[in-house]
Amino acid sequence: MKHTITLIPGDGIGPEVSSAVVTILERAGLDVEWESHLAGVEALERKGSTLPSDLLDSIRRNKVALKGPVTTPVGGGFTSVNVGLRKALDLFANLRPVWNIPAVPSKYTGIDLVIVRENTEDLYSGLEHEVIPGVVESLKIITAQASERIARFAFEHARKHGRTRVTAVHKANIMKMGDGLFLSSVKKVAAEYPDITCDDRIVDAACMHLVMKPAQFDILLLPNLYGDIVSDLCAGLVGGLGVVPAANLGTDIGVFEAVHGSAPDIAGKGLANPTALLLSAILMLRHIAEGPMADRIMAALGTVLEKDHILTRDLGGTASTAEFTNAIVRRLV
Repeated sequence: MKHTITLIPGDGIGPEVSSAVVTILERAGLDVEWESHLAGVEALERKGSTLPSDLLDSIRRNKVALKGPVTTPVGGGFTSVNVGLRKALDLFANLRPVWNIPAVPSKYTGIDLVIVRENTEDLYSGLEHEVIPGVVESLKIITAQASERIARFAFEHARKHGRTRVTAVHKANIMKMGDGLFLSSVKKVAAEYPDITCDDRIVDAACMHLVMKPAQFDILLLPNLYGDIVSDLCAGLVGGLGVVPAANLGTDIGVFEAVHGSAPDIAGKGLANPTALLLSAILMLRHIAEGPMADRIMAALGTVLEKDHILTRDLGGTASTAEFTNAIVRRLV
């Protein structure tokens, strides 16, 4: 089947890891036409916007995109491209599977969990203003509609993938109205799925239990800000952001991305690890009904890491981006 996919190479190491993943996908036999578009700093310089209209139109038309890392300035500059994409395309669900990958050093074994994060509201939306000089107000918006929608996504994902437990993470003991609404919305939806266990944890307790015994969790369901923090925490349990995938999903659109930074300090040096974007591309392949191809690439990646011991520097090896990519291509069967 022929696919047309929007490609957002990103900046920093983004073009390098994007090129590596495109090579692997095409050598695996993906019949694809890429529509490449700029986002972030370079798009702002060339087109006057960090999210040009032609990029958004391309994603709306193709319904699927693969996105490399894009720099977000800290404490100033333009707002997050990621947040902008999610709002513009109503990508309400952030899906972050986390599991142990053979040969990737980590402090834990037996981890296989999924973080489902509401993607459109809460404090992470960046609704801020200065009340008076020296006083800033940030707005935390929680709605029943968005909370029920993400809860239904989590329970449907659990049912589809044979998972048995959804844990809602919140701070309803303190934010009784906002987080209380999120929690009550989750419980309302949970009643529709009696075959799946639903429980809840206060966010600080959940973090403690994650670092003590992470294998006890199955699916974690969180509002936007807690989801951002906890998903990175969980990535750290299995080796870091360089070895976990991510998907931003709406009703009929999926944007699959690497969630690590753009690492400008190593950009252009051929040192970047494309694993996170490759794993995101594997999620993308399953999303577009190319499951057998996803399985082949996943097997090749596992062989390269575990049997061939070809690892990039961030994983303790010496392989360059090109060497790592070529090793995976050689293992494709």
